[in-house]
Amino acid sequence: MPETALHATTAGGPGPRLVLAHGFTQTGQLWGGLTADLGADHELVQVDLPGHGGSADVRADLDGTAALLGEVGGRADYLGYSMGARVCLHLALARPDLVRRLVLVSGTAGIDDGHERASRRAADEELARRLDPGDGTEPEDTVAGFVDRWVANPLFGHVPGAANGVALRCTNGAAGLASSLRLVGTGTQVPLWDRLGELRMPVLIVTGGRDAKFDELGRRLVAGIGPSARQVTVDDADHAPHLQRPAAVASALRAFLDD
Repeated sequence: MPETALHATTAGGPGPRLVLAHGFTQTGQLWGGLTADLGADHELVQVDLPGHGGSADVRADLDGTAALLGEVGGRADYLGYSMGARVCLHLALARPDLVRRLVLVSGTAGIDDGHERASRRAADEELARRLDPGDGTEPEDTVAGFVDRWVANPLFGHVPGAANGVALRCTNGAAGLASSLRLVGTGTQVPLWDRLGELRMPVLIVTGGRDAKFDELGRRLVAGIGPSARQVTVDDADHAPHLQRPAAVASALRAFLDD
């Protein structure tokens, strides 16, 4: 029987609760140096999203994932990276009573163009099929091979080996990763750009200075949300600034969370 709750671990010291939602192929334990820094005076809830880590058997779409995240996180500050940022954005719009502050790292409110969304869904389905055909035939890909190619994407730039957590990513299963692509991939997201003005909580957008696409998406998020949002662009960083420059990201988070 499928699991219906997300796995999470709680760490850190006493202080405000901060819920962490990771990116695709990662787990709740892959946050570089952020957890050691912020855990000194925050209660950290490190969640495994559906198909990943201890939530490998959970299956949920974006709306369902957001609801499950809110159930395990409760009233708190929420920080999401990439896939996790999209989940946190959905939660903030659906349950603003749960989200005190919102941090989106390399996030988006969706793909506007319907044809582009369909193309992205098709591309993700092909990746998923290679991992888990779903028809009893042998997969064409292995998790290790898939992860190696995923982290080698130029989008992520150079992330030191230990910070990239390749060994931890490879503990994920093929079926779980495939389900995440099919159910939570960017192509499945209904664009939320016209709803951003509903957000009333403080919002911080964090992007990497070399990630031109998401840096521009970050500016668009801020413009859509309004005065409650601001953006920090991390120099010398790409799509995963928290793994490349954790001290700079932690400093920006502290300034925002302690404000």
